[in-house]
Amino acid sequence: MSGEERWCVVTGGRGFAARHLVVMLIKYGMFSVRVADLGPTIKLDADEENGVLGEALKSGRAQYVSADLRDKSQVLKVFHGADVVFHMAAPDSSINNRQLHYSVNVQGTKNVIDACVELKIKRLIYTSSPSVVFDGVNGIFNGNESLPYPPKHNDFYSATKAEGEALVIKSNGSNGLRTCCIRPSSIFGPGDKLLVPSLVAAARAGKSKFIIGDGNNMYDFTYVENVAHAHICAERALASDGMAAEKAAGQAYFITNMEPIKFWEFMSLILEGLGYERPKTKIPAFVVMPIAHMVALIYKLLAPFGMKVPQLTPSRIRLLSRSRTFDCSKANDLLGYTPIVPLQEGLRRTIESYPHLRADVRTKRDGPSKSELILGSGKVADTLLWRDKKQTLTVLLILAALYFNFIATGYTVVTAVSNLLLMASVFLLIHGKLPQKILGYKIEKIPESRFYVSEAASHQFALSVASWWNSVVSDLKSLCSGNDFMLFLKVVLSLLFLSILGAVSLHNAFVIGLPFAFISFVVYEKKEEEIDNLVRKFLSFGCKLKSDVNGKVSSSKKQQ
Repeated sequence: MSGEERWCVVTGGRGFAARHLVVMLIKYGMFSVRVADLGPTIKLDADEENGVLGEALKSGRAQYVSADLRDKSQVLKVFHGADVVFHMAAPDSSINNRQLHYSVNVQGTKNVIDACVELKIKRLIYTSSPSVVFDGVNGIFNGNESLPYPPKHNDFYSATKAEGEALVIKSNGSNGLRTCCIRPSSIFGPGDKLLVPSLVAAARAGKSKFIIGDGNNMYDFTYVENVAHAHICAERALASDGMAAEKAAGQAYFITNMEPIKFWEFMSLILEGLGYERPKTKIPAFVVMPIAHMVALIYKLLAPFGMKVPQLTPSRIRLLSRSRTFDCSKANDLLGYTPIVPLQEGLRRTIESYPHLRADVRTKRDGPSKSELILGSGKVADTLLWRDKKQTLTVLLILAALYFNFIATGYTVVTAVSNLLLMASVFLLIHGKLPQKILGYKIEKIPESRFYVSEAASHQFALSVASWWNSVVSDLKSLCSGNDFMLFLKVVLSLLFLSILGAVSLHNAFVIGLPFAFISFVVYEKKEEEIDNLVRKFLSFGCKLKSDVNGKVSSSKKQQ
């Protein structure tokens, strides 16, 4: 770089696509790069240590700054002295939490815009998503930027991304700021920690044999270097003189590899490239969707206890079974974007970057068991899988005490709760009266702070309740419109499940449910392969039986 040193900022700079953009910016030498992310310090991977980023950090051509975009003062500090901001930060899209996505994608983006305007930053490029125009119901075929935002999005991530995108477009021209939005479709490539690892995990668990839907849905995928290249094309277009920059600014652009392919064919190419079988068995989306809704409901209940985000969610089922292809003509005309890495070459590089995930190098068990994945790999899993025997026995003793004192006695709910509170009150009174030491043993007193709820915690709880209530009201409005059949089905199934659950007495639920929970998951973990083989044989027998019945029906029709 010659002359005065110029800086750009990449928010979310340790994310998948952002890492590739940072490296490309350093290689091109147009800017010194300030990498901003949540982590207190930067932790480089082995290949980054002696690579482009590692060398740039040592030489001062790159800096790492820890920042939370939800705090405007931190954003102002990070952006100070920068000419350009690439705003790529966003939460994990698989976590369908409105409050989280809104705080980052909307409030965080507003802080980014305000900081750019106050500091007179020249250009802001926002990484959006094609999902901002996807309703989860209707497929998109060669969609262009004239598509409007839908009345209801597929998930909270998409809805808040659309809000953030609208703010960025609206801010174009504020105090000399030029903005645009990039919508890269289905990013893949080396360094991805979601798509390929998830595919391989499914393949090793025997779940990759299934195609959700008819398997003909078309998709546009984008190799990660093409995504980075598109961001640089956008920055160069906004930096140009005259009408070219004026036309490019204040716009959104779809970015793809410009090579649409069947979604399941793309997945099959990755699986086959790594030595796994391609999926063949087709399952209609409407069959899987009720199961996905039940999984989502269970996750809502168990998430506070450590359950991780499940793979099978309603929004993901809709993504896997609908077509989504986009027209890149606008990006080509106004930004000068064309892919620099073809799809097949991108696939080859991606497959070669995961030698440790190949089928021929798998170990007896790579990673957590299916039981652990189902339970969420948290405290729930540790308890039900007997990983922490002390914790499991403690939980069993508490549950046994609850059963013999309140459920087996046949008390009503009110009486049981009253007795429980009475016992707790007596315990606290006696515990408070005890001396500091008894027979040389120190008595641990329960501090008052244990019962104190901070103002921040109260505020967080109130926000969660308000968010839940608004979500319920939104669902009720959709239900009243009569257009959302899947929502109706979800409500009906949930009510049926509750009615069945209500018919089971609390006594029976304890007697049957608890032993099942504490035994079944352990047995499945120890006999995972044998049980999976039995299930596969049963499914194979069912498919054969169905085929035989269809054959007999067809032959009888021909005879008639």
